[in-house]
Amino acid sequence: MKQKKRLMDTIVTHMILIAVCIFFFFPVLWLIMASFSKSGSIYDLDGFFPKSFSLFGYQKLFTDTTMYDYPNWLKNTLFVSVFSSLIGTVLVILTAYTISRFKFRGKKTLMKSTLILSMFPSFMGMTAVYLLMVNFNLINQLWSLIFIYAAGAPMGYLVQKGYFDTISNSIYEAARIDGATNIRIFRTITLPLSKPIIVYTALTQFAWPWSDFILPNLLLKNKDLWTVAVGLMHLDETQFTRFAAGSIFIAVPIVALYFALSNFLVSGVSAGAVKE
Repeated sequence: MKQKKRLMDTIVTHMILIAVCIFFFFPVLWLIMASFSKSGSIYDLDGFFPKSFSLFGYQKLFTDTTMYDYPNWLKNTLFVSVFSSLIGTVLVILTAYTISRFKFRGKKTLMKSTLILSMFPSFMGMTAVYLLMVNFNLINQLWSLIFIYAAGAPMGYLVQKGYFDTISNSIYEAARIDGATNIRIFRTITLPLSKPIIVYTALTQFAWPWSDFILPNLLLKNKDLWTVAVGLMHLDETQFTRFAAGSIFIAVPIVALYFALSNFLVSGVSAGAVKE
């Protein structure tokens, strides 16, 4: 009786999971199919799917750059994402390590304050961010995006702090007995032991500006400086195939990175979620 009940639970569970997967995968499948539409317009779809298929959308995406310069948008997005990831990763790792390993006055207050502030959505401060960028003459500059993404990165230090908390104190104590300084301990001990969390941090810091729309749309007024997200949102309905193709193409690098670095991501998040 117990075996039949367990079997039924397993079947029901798998059916629910399959239904959920289909529910979430269908929009992705629809977008992929739409990117191969021959007509190019969203109004020529036969129900959910195109009437005829072609690679014209992908070809047009990279060759027809008179009005919509997708290759340039892709270059801008890559530039912002790479430098945001590099600077943001350094800031997050240093912040998390400092809070994890050092005792100083106001530490608990600082942690509580950052936790509370992180609960508010980032777009609430867009007006203030825009005014700051105007006063510093950073409107229409890609570096303004990099500064904002990197400056906001240390707010998400909790996972990294949890990872550093799992590193045994005995290792640090042994190093201090041998006369190692804090900088040398961090460079020779902490960093080699923290590859999973560094990879996780770098990838998350890369993914955020790679797909963000609100901030680039707010600060970048020049069409030549648009990122992919901003550029695609300015396409009209007759360019839907190009929009779908651009969306699929921009998603491929992130998906590939997540699959390639999945082992680091799982170990980094699991270790950072529990304090031993």
